[in-house]
Amino acid sequence: MRINIVTLFPEFFRQPLGLSIPGRAAQAGLASYRLVDLREFTHDRHRTVDDYAYGGGAGMVLKPAPFFEAVESLREPDGAAGSGPVLLMSARGRPFRHADAVRLSLAKELTLLCGHYKDVDQRVAVGLGAEEVSLGDFILSGGEIPALAIVDAVVRLIPGAISDHESAATDSHYEGLLSPPSYTRPAEFRGMQVPEALLSGDHAKIAGWRAEQAERLTRERRPDLWERHVTEEGRGKREE
Repeated sequence: MRINIVTLFPEFFRQPLGLSIPGRAAQAGLASYRLVDLREFTHDRHRTVDDYAYGGGAGMVLKPAPFFEAVESLREPDGAAGSGPVLLMSARGRPFRHADAVRLSLAKELTLLCGHYKDVDQRVAVGLGAEEVSLGDFILSGGEIPALAIVDAVVRLIPGAISDHESAATDSHYEGLLSPPSYTRPAEFRGMQVPEALLSGDHAKIAGWRAEQAERLTRERRPDLWERHVTEEGRGKREE
């Protein structure tokens, strides 16, 4: 997979993308990263990328032209590049979910657009057909942190990026639920005991405990996920 990141701060990504799973995926030839400096697509001596908002108001808005030229620069005449999904990091965007990471991990190419300042001209999303996505209901200084998070979420799902696929398959959100708690040695630490079921050696008992805990935690901490899970489970049974 080729991943393009259009940003005002290419240096933000260089070290993180060389570490852990994203770095190993690149070394194995499973992923490659192209960092595109938005200022390289300006045409004035000040390399201006922003301007005042039409209609007034506080904050500066990133201009559309640099984004369009940056994305167009990725496209090759034969159409072999620059044709994959485009995502714009945006506080207005819909929440990025595990299902999105799964879908995008199957693409040959992915382009992420990082905003900054107050906003990005809406014509960027419309004209480039970009999906507007958000990490959650909070504001960050720019789109670099969300873009890096999305890269990690996507790349770890590329076949071969993680040697232990079972580990990824039991992560939170993989089956629509939060994952159960995990424990390792020692069995007792500062008066806190590992649950008896996990020490039993009974695989059925262990699986049952984990399923119960996953459901309990999802109900308590993410009622939205629990409601969706129950609805989809009911729909599946009706279709059977």
